[in-house]
Amino acid sequence: MNIDGQPYRTIFPDPDGVSVQVIDQTRLPFAFELKRLATLDDAAVAIRTMIVRGAPLIGVTAAYGLALAMRADASHDGIDRAVATLAATRPTAVNLRWALDRVAANLRQVAPDERFERAFAEAGRIAEEDVASCRAIGAHGGQIIADLHKAKGGDRPITVLTHCNAGWLATVDWGTALAPVYAAHEQGVPVHVLVDETRPRSQGAALTAFELNGHGVPHTVIADNAGGHLMQHGQVDLCIVGSDRTTARGDVCNKIGTYLKALAAHDTGVPFYAALPFSTIDWTLQDGVKEIPIEERDGREVTHMTGRLADGSFATIEVVSPGSPVANPAFDVTPARLVTGIITERGVCDASAEGLYGLYPERRQAA
Repeated sequence: MNIDGQPYRTIFPDPDGVSVQVIDQTRLPFAFELKRLATLDDAAVAIRTMIVRGAPLIGVTAAYGLALAMRADASHDGIDRAVATLAATRPTAVNLRWALDRVAANLRQVAPDERFERAFAEAGRIAEEDVASCRAIGAHGGQIIADLHKAKGGDRPITVLTHCNAGWLATVDWGTALAPVYAAHEQGVPVHVLVDETRPRSQGAALTAFELNGHGVPHTVIADNAGGHLMQHGQVDLCIVGSDRTTARGDVCNKIGTYLKALAAHDTGVPFYAALPFSTIDWTLQDGVKEIPIEERDGREVTHMTGRLADGSFATIEVVSPGSPVANPAFDVTPARLVTGIITERGVCDASAEGLYGLYPERRQAA
């Protein structure tokens, strides 16, 4: 996607052929910097510290991380150690384990001296598949926006509320929840995005707003608690969110606060969609509330905030009463009954086992 007219991907091979470059998302929105990942530890730190984030991008970065590990130790034990190291970085995003399992299975079929090149190429294929999936999600979801625009008379922009960042910064390109927005925008359908700030890490205010601004999509940043009020007053046409893991029956795990938006949308009759690629569906799980592991992150994300001061310098400040304990669950689960539909690269379906297996019949056969 574009940043001030120049196209970027979030991760791409370095010209040296033995490392990758990523956008350092911890520096956004005030500084746009690339970071080189050359080792297993580089990749693990990038995922753990959210230099890269978003379930699809985490998966691709982990795939490249496993490739980078093969430069130092391409033995069977080296594969196992690298997989264990990377799998431990972010426990909720299922794409991470999916990508690691795919690359590891591929590596075990070839001799150690072939494993780096094989893994690097496989990671590249996963990246390209992610781009294609997200582009298709955009096409299917963009049609929902276009149809809604027509149904509402075609005389005003369609307002889409989103939560966290599920744009191209969360994937390799295009994004999941924002891919329909970009597709509609590029087709000339007027669209306006309400961007939840998404505390505690403010991925909406810092990342979603940054990429929408860079791509020229009209948007407004709102406080996390404003969404329900705006829905009550008819100022939201639909909600589209991403997902870090979706169960086989359609329960959607996403950034903390998503469940509350789904409840408000259900109460006010606002359609609520989750957009996600096949790699985000965990076919081994049914009950998302009971079965999906929820990452508990450092409480400092809640107690402190970093921002730019009037003189252009940066500072981290404390915003919570000193000594007060804090909790920081990173995700929540929205039950399928609150989800209008799931947008995937294969189309749009009901948030149910019947809907998902209808799009992916091979999964029912495998089960």
